[in-house]
Formats: sequence, structure tokens, C-alpha cells
Amino acid sequence: MYKLKTSASFDSAHFLSGYQGKCANIHGHHWMIEAEFSGNSLQSEGTHRDMLVDFGDIKSELRSIAKSLDHSLIYEKNSLRPTTVQALSEENFRLIEVPFRPTAENFAKHFYGLLRDKGLPVCSVAVYETPKNCAVYEEDI
Repeated sequence: MYKLKTSASFDSAHFLSGYQGKCANIHGHHWMIEAEFSGNSLQSEGTHRDMLVDFGDIKSELRSIAKSLDHSLIYEKNSLRPTTVQALSEENFRLIEVPFRPTAENFAKHFYGLLRDKGLPVCSVAVYETPKNCAVYEEDI
């Protein structure tokens, strides 16, 4: 089995609606996404001969995901009042609504799905909230 890993990072704020603790408040992270790709065989022809997948392709996709979230407030749908969203929007804050609670666990699964949907042979995604704490998502094979 061949495996490749790459990573990308972004800075954003979030909060956990309904959480009992510090993370119920808006706070920021320097998130790091580490994606692992795997396969049993290498490509046999063309410019990607003897490669599982081109590093440039996986780096580009992962960086695109990170860039789409950078310097934003990520919040769960229906966790802010419409008037709050409107006020923040009027101040030109970058808001990103997601259909899930913005935890490292949910981000890992979400990013995994985005990479898989691009046809990449993703096998694992780790999302670090801090340098020492991460959540990992892998699908059962």
C-alpha cells in the first residue's frame, strides 16, 4: 500500500452552540488539515507514471479548502439570530454557515467528503485545533 500525506492550514473563529464551557464563546484557532491518500498501485502511464497521485493535485485541493475558510467566522446553521447575522454582515465580517456543529470531528469528516468527491484516493483526514489536539476521520472499508 502506498500512502501520501499533505497539509494546509487556515485561521478562523467558531463557537459551539449549546456547549457548556469556554467553547460556547466565539474563539479562534489556527486550524491545520492533514490529509492522507492511499492506494495499492501506482499509475503506469503518462506524466504521472510511478505516482499514486500528483502531489500538486492533492496540495492544490487541500489548499483550496483551507483558503475557502480562512479568516472567517464559521457557525452552525440556526445557531445565530438572523439579526446577529445581518449585523455582522453589514460590518463586512466574513461569515460561513455550515450545516453541522463546527467541531474538529465534523470538519474532519466534511473535508474527507470534499476530497473524496473530487475523485482523490483519500483514506484519512486529521484536523488540528491546536498543535497537540486533533480529530481524525476515516471511513470503514
